[in-house]
Amino acid sequence: MNNVIIKDNAFLRQFETTINGQLAKIEYSSQERKVFLTKLVHSVAVDQEDFKENFIKSVLHHIQEQNLRVVPTSPQIAGFLRKNRQYKEMLPVGIRI
Repeated sequence: MNNVIIKDNAFLRQFETTINGQLAKIEYSSQERKVFLTKLVHSVAVDQEDFKENFIKSVLHHIQEQNLRVVPTSPQIAGFLRKNRQYKEMLPVGIRI
């Protein structure tokens, strides 16, 4: 499961995907060319580490394509960025995790 197909639901301000018939989402808010990733929500049935990592990578890739910066306010997403330093350049100036 390398490529997770995501949908940007701008109305509900969340990135969504479906796995095993269950909805997984990352809630966000936008402000001045920054996307604040606030919450990762998924079913206990899809609590797989590789799925979460691939979902977060897909969302970050989507944000990167739009030349936006990312501010992780969710502990799970901040932890992912801490482990995967290749996404460090997506952080706004002055933000360290």
